[in-house]
Amino acid sequence: MRCGVRWRAAVSMMAAGLTLGGAALASKALAPKALAQEMLTRGDSAERVRPDPTLTPGAIDPTVTQANIHATICRTGWTRAIRPPQPYTEALKRRQVDEYGYPDRRLRAYEEDHLIPLSLGGSPTDPRNLWPQPRHVAGGWDAARKDDLELWLHDLVCQGRMGLAEAQHAIAGDWVRTYRRYPPPPEIAGSAYAHGVGGDYGGHWAR
Repeated sequence: MRCGVRWRAAVSMMAAGLTLGGAALASKALAPKALAQEMLTRGDSAERVRPDPTLTPGAIDPTVTQANIHATICRTGWTRAIRPPQPYTEALKRRQVDEYGYPDRRLRAYEEDHLIPLSLGGSPTDPRNLWPQPRHVAGGWDAARKDDLELWLHDLVCQGRMGLAEAQHAIAGDWVRTYRRYPPPPEIAGSAYAHGVGGDYGGHWAR
C-alpha cells in the first residue's frame, strides 16, 4: 500500500515537472517583447542587446550606390541634409519602445538609431531601419559604441577599403560581431569627433 502511495506521488511530481517545463518553453516563445526585456535584464545582456530582426531588419536608401558614394555619403553634409525631423523620430521611438517591450519607458533612455546608418546609405525614414537603442548598457555595448563603428565603417568605405554593400550587410546583421571583427582604431573609438558632430560623417577621418 505504501508503495502505491509512493508511486502515485512520484507520478504527480513528474507531471508537475512536465507542466513547468512546458511553461518555460512557452515563455521562451514570447517574442519580441519578452525577448527584449530578457535581453535588457539578463546578466549577459551586454553581449545580446541588438535590434530584433523581425522588427528592425534594416533598410537602405536606393539612391545611394557604390558608384556614387563620393557624391553622397562621402560628401560632407550628406547625413545632415537627409536626417528625418525630430518629431517623426520621437513619435516612432515612443511606438517602438512599446513594441520592443522595454521595461524602462523613459524615452531619454534610448537613441532612435538607424540600424544601417545614414553614413552608410541607410534609409532615413523607413521604420524597419530605425530602433530605440539603449543609450547605456552594462558592458558598453551601447549607442556610443555603435556610433564609433559607424564612423569607422564609413571611413573604410570612403577610402575604398570596404564595399558599401558589405558594410551595410555587416552592421545590419550583427553590429556587435562586426565591431569585434573591425574594431575602430584608438583615435576613433570613444572619440569626441564621433559623438560631437551629430552623426554627420561626411568626408574622411583625418589621420
